[in-house]
Amino acid sequence: PEMEYSEFPLQKFYRYVVTSDLSDVAPRAVFRDLPKHQILTMRMDVPEPWNVQSSWTLQDVDNLRCDDVICGDEPGSTVTTIEYSLKSLVVGGQCYDVVFHHPPNGLQLSLLSSSTAANTDAISDTLVMQNLGYFQLQAQPGVWQIALASGRGRDLFELLTDQADSSHPVVKDEEEEASLVPVSSHPVLVTTFYDTVTQLRVRKKRGMEDLQLLEDTPSTGEEQQPASASQTVEVQAQGPGSSVAAGGGGIFSSMSKMFSLSTNTTQQEDNKIHVFSLATGHLYERFLKIMMLSVVKRSSMPVKFWLFENFLSPTFKESAEAMAQAYGFEVAFVTYKWPSWLRQQTSKQRIIWGYKILFLDVLFPLNVNKVIYVDSDQTVRGDLAELWKMDLKGKPYGYTPFCSSRKETLGYQFWRQGYWKDHLRGKPYHISALYVVDLLRFRQMAVGDQLRALYDQLSRDPNSLANLDQDLPNYAQHMVPIFSLPQEWLWCESWCSDDTKAKAKTIDLCNNPMHKEPKLDMAKRVISGALFKEGWNELDEEIRELEHRHKITAGSREATTASFSVGGG
Repeated sequence: PEMEYSEFPLQKFYRYVVTSDLSDVAPRAVFRDLPKHQILTMRMDVPEPWNVQSSWTLQDVDNLRCDDVICGDEPGSTVTTIEYSLKSLVVGGQCYDVVFHHPPNGLQLSLLSSSTAANTDAISDTLVMQNLGYFQLQAQPGVWQIALASGRGRDLFELLTDQADSSHPVVKDEEEEASLVPVSSHPVLVTTFYDTVTQLRVRKKRGMEDLQLLEDTPSTGEEQQPASASQTVEVQAQGPGSSVAAGGGGIFSSMSKMFSLSTNTTQQEDNKIHVFSLATGHLYERFLKIMMLSVVKRSSMPVKFWLFENFLSPTFKESAEAMAQAYGFEVAFVTYKWPSWLRQQTSKQRIIWGYKILFLDVLFPLNVNKVIYVDSDQTVRGDLAELWKMDLKGKPYGYTPFCSSRKETLGYQFWRQGYWKDHLRGKPYHISALYVVDLLRFRQMAVGDQLRALYDQLSRDPNSLANLDQDLPNYAQHMVPIFSLPQEWLWCESWCSDDTKAKAKTIDLCNNPMHKEPKLDMAKRVISGALFKEGWNELDEEIRELEHRHKITAGSREATTASFSVGGG
């Protein structure tokens, strides 16, 4: 045996929780004699259809440690308790067009409580991916109905079943040699903890065969041209009363109809700023609360936060809800299960990066038409309403290019030379710490499908996509164009000069390639001074006072360190 090791030889410790003992209503795993001088991270490996979330814990599951400061939940104890709960089950499946024999990617689906429920009562919704015609919905055990969501998809397509019904004309499909009839919804029984795989079959309605679900639109950056006479005649020829034939409002009105469940609901959502973010570990949750408070204090419009739930602690969620009540904003938690057919990431850091970019088309309700991603370690100085209303010139998303005004770090900008310089061909390399996504355009262009296909290709090489969430959209610029946001929308000390800080509308705590500095120390130093109405310390203390009033505690150890970095740059 080796007498010396350069690192701890055991990296993972496994325990099985679910057993064959059906009388055990609260199964548990017990870890004993764990190393005390290493930082440990707890992670659940669960079946693919399970949406399991942390429901109770005092400690930071990303930074579990036992040292001279504290060890365990209580003074004098070495026991840390973490509870998880099964929140929902994934209803996954495939959808394909029985006539053209390919997935109708972009087709929107709703999960309803009954066949008579309106689409506005959808329990969850999603769209069909080009990849295998895959779709994913979240549900509780029970009997549900899957229907085509209202909009262009339901105008063009009909849902089919092979169960002949005398009330419908039977149509013979020669390829499948089965009798298919149109139905309003497809029943789904969620009665098992194993995969619930649903096969959906659709086809174009009669007279709609030549119309595309994802319509061609003017190329990005070009002015819209009026429809030609032949196009106008074709639309009108579909007949009065057809929602596809209603041709007023131009291409963006058409897109809004194509990708929305309800006009009224969509208008209500468009009247507020939707902010997306994610965090893992108590330190980055602490940063996230600062970011949220800075956004709300500067915004001239109502704000709704969409927070990725998979890695959030129960204490943070309790705190976020208390903040929402105190400051008058909305907060919602979204989740998604990484599909088994898409190449998996094993590092938690890279899993988080993947969720930032790979599932934007399916992560939010279909009536959310735009979203702004803001890294958890940012502080906002400007009004996000300005960014919300910014014209992206027909492009699906907008990112801020990296600063080039701090001369001493220019040598660390790898995209200025070699492979990246040749690939970009003069296009800027953008930072992923803040971006705005036009979800209407994003879904209409099937950008999600393109990014997933490109990711699957590039990730075969373990040395590619070193910064997954940042490299992927920058690499894809020639197929999915990026609108470059004005430079002042993202300032970080590592890349931007000091004299440009006064114009900055957001401040990001980028890692400095020249030296290391703890994030907390950087935040207290950089987010302070005359440029800020409230410094980082003041915002942090304001949140602490709110949590104290609501008796919200996050364990005995103050959040000062992190095992994972969320942001880009």
